[in-house]
Amino acid sequence: MKGRIEIDRDLCKGCGLCITVCPKEQIEISDELNSSGYYPAAFKGNAVNDVSLIKCTGCALCAITCPDVAIEVYREEKAETEEKQKAEL
Repeated sequence: MKGRIEIDRDLCKGCGLCITVCPKEQIEISDELNSSGYYPAAFKGNAVNDVSLIKCTGCALCAITCPDVAIEVYREEKAETEEKQKAEL
């Protein structure tokens, strides 16, 4: 199963808790400030063009741990991922 997360940059205060619990090390602190003046967390998968290279499994540990409820988790079944890859070709 593949997963991806979306982090609401304006809700995130950059505490880093999500980074410590991610088993695949797919989250980092952004080098850009958000509207509140914090450096928010960022999903590394957003910088990857090839979906098959994203390591996120959608385990949701980051979202469960986030005290600001700034993370949404999305999961794709293997068949959905394969269909997307075929469509991109």
